[in-house]
Amino acid sequence: MRQKAKRITRFGASLEALVTDMLDSMHEVNGLGLAAPQLGVPLRVIVIETPAELDEEGNEVRPGELYVFCNPEIVKTRGEEEDQEACLSVPGYVGIVKRATFVTVKGQDLKGRRIRTKAEGLLARAFQHEIDHLNGMLYIDRVDSPEKLHRIEPGADQEGPSGI
Repeated sequence: MRQKAKRITRFGASLEALVTDMLDSMHEVNGLGLAAPQLGVPLRVIVIETPAELDEEGNEVRPGELYVFCNPEIVKTRGEEEDQEACLSVPGYVGIVKRATFVTVKGQDLKGRRIRTKAEGLLARAFQHEIDHLNGMLYIDRVDSPEKLHRIEPGADQEGPSGI
């Protein structure tokens, strides 16, 4: 988890299988995002899935969106805000972390084609959180004072805005 992940150079069935495993693992813990190093695979792959938007009756108004990025890079940031984050790689803690409010991310899809997306708010935070994992960083490295890191009770919902 503390080493920089390697660039993806081969796109194909084994990469697709890794992404399937990542999505299954993320869904199992109701996470929002996951980086390959969190599964012990030192490759530059992240998955993020935003939750569906529901109305008051629980009906889906807008489906969630899935983002799969290989070799992602943040190429533009704007704004700054503090918010809570948690991570399965640091169980039992939540922290308040400053992140950019808006980001532009470029990378490659599962076929190796170039992709780019703009994100704001929770999605921007998730991209930054997961890309940090690829660079050997954890959210606790960005907590700027001990008062902003809190232990939570075992069994309590530790999922923060960035999922895992």
